[in-house]
Amino acid sequence: MHRETDADVARMERYGEERTGWVGFVVFAGLMLIVIGSFNVIYGLVALFENEFLVPTRQGLLVFDLTQWGWITLIFGGFQMLVGLAIFTGTVWARVLGVIAASLNAIAQLSFLSANPIWSTIIIALDVLVIYALTVHGREVSE
Repeated sequence: MHRETDADVARMERYGEERTGWVGFVVFAGLMLIVIGSFNVIYGLVALFENEFLVPTRQGLLVFDLTQWGWITLIFGGFQMLVGLAIFTGTVWARVLGVIAASLNAIAQLSFLSANPIWSTIIIALDVLVIYALTVHGREVSE
């Protein structure tokens, strides 16, 4: 984020725009994407190197084998972390990718509800907060 210049202030006054405290909520969304992404990286590494930790149930918790799931989760977690950093720039493409990343992560967490209900519910709730912050208040960061 940048410091407000006289031109920024004049533009905000001219168009009735005002920077609110919700900018901090967007920063929170970026930080949450970084944290959730780092959890996914760790989860992916566990799936790759510690196969006994993640044991699918009879219903087939995972669609892929653990190695494939580990790589997918590892790469997706890195993507989430990069998008979280990009959100601090305030660009539209970063906000769009942030909403996509949080949405995909929430959908992926639905598959783990039976195995880890509390953890999955917390992550889904954080993903919903990220989506809300980026869609409703994301524009304020770029101003």
